[in-house]
Amino acid sequence: MSQTFSGYAVIHKGPSPVPPNLTDAERAQFRWETARSRLSGLPDGGLNIAHEALDRHLGTPIANKVALRWMGSRGERRDLRYDELSELSARFSAVLDGLGVQPGERIFLLLPRLPELYIAVLGALRHRNVVCTLFSAFGPEPILQRMSIGQGAVLITTPMLYRKKIEGIRAQLPHLRQVLVVGRGADLTPEELPSGTLDLGPLLRDTAPSGVIPSTSPDDPALLHFTSGTTGKPKGALHVHGAVLHHRQSAAYALDLHPDDVYWCTADPGWVTGTSYGIVAPLTHGVTLIVYEGDFDASSWYKVLREEAVTVWYTAPTAVRMMMKAGAELAREHALPKLRFIASVGEPLNPEGVIWGQQAFGLPIHDNWWQTETGGIMIANTAAMDIKPGSMGRPLPGIEAAVIKRGPSGIEVAPVGEEGEIAIRAGWPSQFREYIGEPERTAKCFSGGWYLSGDLGRVDEDGYFWFVGRSDDVIKTAGHLIGPFEVESVLMEHPAVAEAAVIGKPDPVAMEVIKAFVSLKAGYEASESLRRELLLLTRSRLGPAVAPREIDVLPSLPKTRSGKILRRLLKARELGLPEGDLSTLEGESR
Repeated sequence: MSQTFSGYAVIHKGPSPVPPNLTDAERAQFRWETARSRLSGLPDGGLNIAHEALDRHLGTPIANKVALRWMGSRGERRDLRYDELSELSARFSAVLDGLGVQPGERIFLLLPRLPELYIAVLGALRHRNVVCTLFSAFGPEPILQRMSIGQGAVLITTPMLYRKKIEGIRAQLPHLRQVLVVGRGADLTPEELPSGTLDLGPLLRDTAPSGVIPSTSPDDPALLHFTSGTTGKPKGALHVHGAVLHHRQSAAYALDLHPDDVYWCTADPGWVTGTSYGIVAPLTHGVTLIVYEGDFDASSWYKVLREEAVTVWYTAPTAVRMMMKAGAELAREHALPKLRFIASVGEPLNPEGVIWGQQAFGLPIHDNWWQTETGGIMIANTAAMDIKPGSMGRPLPGIEAAVIKRGPSGIEVAPVGEEGEIAIRAGWPSQFREYIGEPERTAKCFSGGWYLSGDLGRVDEDGYFWFVGRSDDVIKTAGHLIGPFEVESVLMEHPAVAEAAVIGKPDPVAMEVIKAFVSLKAGYEASESLRRELLLLTRSRLGPAVAPREIDVLPSLPKTRSGKILRRLLKARELGLPEGDLSTLEGESR
């Protein structure tokens, strides 16, 4: 096996306590037709996400198993079995019927991680509506943008969120006909119920469940996920019921889910990860899904992992870095004998994070890559694979990925080791169908039969993919194209650095020079000597052409609420440029 681009040694896998789902033989014989046969399907041959997540388990032992274990932020606990969740989703579907909601209309949810969120998502999919989950920390303006673009007909929220974020903009939402509000386990009093809304609790309790799921085509729209551009309004990526085929199969391969697993996805359902792999995929496998409403706290997270006997944990690099900041010692204080697989997504995981997983848990952290537009995991480090720290892994079966370049005759696959744009051969089941209302923007994503991701990368001789940077993040300096991820990973090797981000600054001689921003771990302070240490480290590892010329220490780096570091915002602020869409910025009240 070839040497890694990162310089870290390959992590060779030993025997697994559970035989991996994806073996070399399974990879070689994979066919989408076979994967489709593993789904239940509707009697008429159609596909409905809610059916595959819930109703397919009715009449089997899984029906009596806990589907969702909810831990509220106030210490509440609630378990919902698969048969209970199926019935509640059918009741919600009937509620929509009673309100005159038509299939295909768009249902928006602005909720914290309450059980009703999961009930409503699955019930709306059962009713053949298009579901859009919004992050509950959004302010009124990003909510207004998304609901206007999506023409939301129904909104489910809480009384507090309604009064704080919806009441003032409702007059600007002409398509919004009904608002259903959710309490915390009890019917709302007349004083608690905002004017112009309905209490969902009594409606769910007093409405009989709907019958069988109506005929649903795999091409019927199902999920609407918004993604922010560098500038301009957010894009609404539309996905279909047929995406469940890839949701289920990719969770088997990339997350190695087995029916006996206790699974925790820490992503909020307001983001695509929290829907695809926080609701749909795990339920199709019949696992027990852990839902923790509380905010991040390292000790609390370790407690959840230990006390709930989590076996598979899917999280984000930001969470990994925050846990690294708390120290491996804290991790070792919490024995986690049941935990067998950890995966990460959201942005590339630095090699230090992979190695830290081994130190803290005795398990490497498996990075994977996908986007809102892909709807599911495309490239991954799987359970049976050797890991090259810093690599996103290899394409999953059924996914044709390549690094492409534009040549004289059009799109060409780049040679091994050369940088180019990561592209996926169009036609996989969870591919988005359009940015709603933006046909030209949609068309720009496709060329020559490929979906063009906008992410730059390279492939090594073993077929492992390596992230270089977003195409608009790449730095051109003194004739070199520098991806920020490589520089950031070296900065992360310093024991003082918690997070790092790199941008290019205009320079009259070199075109651009590299500037780095770092935040520090507890116990370290900014100083000129620390800056010199970081400059020397990067120069020795990367050479003077690639090393940063400047390093600023910040209390924290700007991130989206899903945890991605916003390099473009650092660059805009450094150069005094327009900051673009900030609706997903962590900590902003807008």
